[in-house]
This record gives sequence, C-alpha cells and structure tokens, in this order.
Amino acid sequence: MNASFLCQYRHLAMAVATVVVLPLVLTSGSLATEVLIFALAALGCNLLLGYTGLMSFGQGIFLGLGSYAAGLALLHLRIPLIAVLPLAMIVGALAAALVGWFSIRQRGTYFVMLTLAFAQMFYFLAYTLRDITGGDNGLLDIPRPPLEILGQRLLPTAGPWEYYTLVAVVFVVVFWVLQRIVDSILGRTLLAVRDNEARAAAAGYDVRMLKLIAFMISGAITGLAGALHAMLTGIAPLSNIEYGTSESILIMTVIGGTGKLFASVLGAGFYVLVGDWLSTLWPRWLMLLGMLLIAVSLFMQKGLWGVGTGLLQRVRRQGRADDTATQRSAAYD
Repeated sequence: MNASFLCQYRHLAMAVATVVVLPLVLTSGSLATEVLIFALAALGCNLLLGYTGLMSFGQGIFLGLGSYAAGLALLHLRIPLIAVLPLAMIVGALAAALVGWFSIRQRGTYFVMLTLAFAQMFYFLAYTLRDITGGDNGLLDIPRPPLEILGQRLLPTAGPWEYYTLVAVVFVVVFWVLQRIVDSILGRTLLAVRDNEARAAAAGYDVRMLKLIAFMISGAITGLAGALHAMLTGIAPLSNIEYGTSESILIMTVIGGTGKLFASVLGAGFYVLVGDWLSTLWPRWLMLLGMLLIAVSLFMQKGLWGVGTGLLQRVRRQGRADDTATQRSAAYD
C-alpha cells in the first residue's frame, strides 16, 4: 500500500473513531450531533482555505440556504428525508457558484470583501423575504422525518441519539468522499493553485474554474450541514445566514489547522464543546472564548492538529533517543 492510501485510511479511521467516541464522552445527543454538523461545515471551509488558499466569509450563506431549503421542503413539499439532503446540497452548490463566479475574479483583500458583501446581501435578503424565510423569526416547527427508502424505514430520527446516528453516517460518508477528492489529481492541483497561482496558470490550468469547483464542493457540504442543523433544532434561524456564522466556521477551521481534513473536526469539536462549557460558567462567555482564541492564535499557529503532531514527533524522537542510549549502555556493559 502506498503512502497516500495509508494516510487516507488513517484519517478516515480517526473520523470513524470520533463518531464512536462522542457518545461515550458526552451525555447530550444534541451536543454530539452539533459537533458533527459543524465539523461538516468546517470541512467545507477547509477545502477553500487549506487546499485552495481562499479565505471566504460567505460560508454562512451556504449554511443558511441549506437550512431554508430543508425547512421549506419539509414544511411545504413534504418530501422524504432521502431527497431533502441532496436538495440542500444542490442549493448550497448553486449559491456557491454564484458567489464564487464573482469573487474569484479578485484576490486577497478584495476577494475577502466580496465574500463579506455577499454575506451581508444574502442576510438582508433573507430578512426581507419574511413570507418565505420567516424574517427574524426564521422557519419554525421544522419536522425531522425518519430515513426511508421506498416506504421502508432504515433509520429513526425522533430521539437525539437516533438522529446522531443518521448524522454520523452522513459525516463519515462525506469525510471519505472529501478525502478522496483532496487525494485525487483535482486536490493536488488545488494545492498547486494555493502555493503558486501564477505558476499553475502558466502550466495551463484553468485557475478560475478550479477555484469555482472548490467553491461549489464547499457550498454543497456546507448546505448539507445547514439542512442537518435545521432538523436538529427544528428551526431555520436568520442567524444561520448572517456574517457571525461565517466567522464561527472560519474560526473552527483555523483553530483545528488548515490543510488537513481531520483538523477541521478537531477545530469544530473544540469550538462547540468549549463554548458549551464556558457558557455554563459566565453569561458573557464569548469574552472568555475570545481570550482563549487569542492564546491559540499566539501559541498554536498551526492549530490543534499542528500541536498534536508536534507532540507526537517529540515523543517519537525521545523514544529513539532512549533506545539509542540503551543500546550504547548495553554495548559498554
């Protein structure tokens, strides 16, 4: 087996281990489900930031539109769950195509400003279309149907842990597909665009098309996360599409570390779980979280993934040094 296959298997094994461990360490099924949902959103963001070099502040657009698409489909169309999730992905991908088509024409600060402008535009659009989105109240009483195919029930979703099982299956499948993408020729080409866009263009790659494809994949994954979140809470709130949500998803991605998919899972878990814990300590827990994020930015610039791999390498070096010292001691004896 080659190195890339082993790396893919290792990261997939960690993703599977995550969905197994969460029910063992958390008493709340809703909290565990929220971790996986935002891990999906962070995965989509990491594809843009870590693999393509695009810092987008428009991820909340796709999360919010995925929430609205799922809510409207379940409330008014009564379509089955097996069709709701692909619908949310299509809506997210189409919105990403629109945002990306304009944004990728600029670089650096102007790219960031365009994604931020689109985020504000979609927010006020959702706020204005009260008959469709519910305005500042959002869409309420969104049902959570079981997973059925041809009338056969595959997975119930009524209970918190039952719904967690569905989200866990979706998470593992999406993680595997995304790992296949980043390990493919497309993924390697995206890294080339990230590292040296001018050289990639000179080599004959259509840089704009590659960026647009990355945007659409990211939008589809984030839209899926939005649909799952709407069914988790029973609400598609206006806050899902606002700038603050985009900021939170970006923070999760940076905390975990960019350029490694499982790092996004670490970042999302850290943000959600630490935020939940701090909220029980002080009503103004966001201030504590802000100070914690400052510490992470100053002393953990490679994210949680970088810290973990650094500690592992240090342990390995210490182990090799101990083995060498033991061998030398044995030789002298």
